[in-house]
Amino acid sequence: MTVGLAGYGLYLPDETVSGEEIARRSGVPEAVVVEKMGVREKRVCHPEEDHVTDMCVAAAEDALADAGIEATELDAVLYHGSEYKDYVVWSAAANVAERLGTDGAFASESYALCAGAPVALRQAKATLVADRPERILLVSASREEDLVDYANEDSSFMFNFGSGACAMVLEADPDDPLATVRESAAVTDGGFSEDVVMPAGGSRNPPSRATVDAGLHALDVPDPEGMKERLADASLSNFLSVADDALERSGYGRDDLDFVALTHTKRSFHELLRSKLGARSYYLDEFGHVQSVDQALALDAGLREGLVEPGDVVCFLAAGTGYTWAATVLDWRG
Repeated sequence: MTVGLAGYGLYLPDETVSGEEIARRSGVPEAVVVEKMGVREKRVCHPEEDHVTDMCVAAAEDALADAGIEATELDAVLYHGSEYKDYVVWSAAANVAERLGTDGAFASESYALCAGAPVALRQAKATLVADRPERILLVSASREEDLVDYANEDSSFMFNFGSGACAMVLEADPDDPLATVRESAAVTDGGFSEDVVMPAGGSRNPPSRATVDAGLHALDVPDPEGMKERLADASLSNFLSVADDALERSGYGRDDLDFVALTHTKRSFHELLRSKLGARSYYLDEFGHVQSVDQALALDAGLREGLVEPGDVVCFLAAGTGYTWAATVLDWRG
């Protein structure tokens, strides 16, 4: 059996925040925000609009149209986006499936934070091969920009967080797919598991008037220097390791790789990683970091800019706090 990408879709909110505005709100020099952090602008959501399910439904409708199928033909819906959703302890996947009008499609969720796209592709492919449904819709969205405190210098690496959504339709043994999904690899270093947290809101520190007054419902980095030092030693090697493993399992090496759809990082690290892999890429400095939507955004921009062509080997390469690094290889057919 082969598993193919039959169609994909994107949704981006209309409202933007510029690098200049981020600099003004945070006190970080504009040149650092734009050039070093790599954010010319990013999309953000209106407080009362564009909840993650709204964005997922919009992206999914585009993906279904791109694949040429109806929602009733889906066998499963897998949400792999942000845990910051419309409600807490709640299935966004079930809501999306209902609003699309699927006919009893199985709905579930997968969390690998910003590494979610390669992991979700891996899970969906395994499901299609093992359980023999015919079509799975993957949806993801993020508006974690809502959780960023620009006054907190310790969390400055999150100032690039933006908003948006993506959707992908995977099919078993498709007739004419956009891409064939090949193999994957992933690794987790749990030593980073408590390096990025929202201090209140969970069972350890339930929400209360005191936690709200103390500003504990924004993302924080308890030990920013320690995290930076440890991550510097681990990140490049783990990115390269999972990319190499996914390529090797797919029958390829770095010399075969044409395009890497990479998680938004600071500009210098993006260029370093791209050069190590020897592949083309697209830098998402007009979107910022949209959690596990980044890979679809980069692929779409790469197609628009002529950086991806039929016959290319594409790698979805991502990392998410926790810390997980993941890669999935696709043969792009166009």
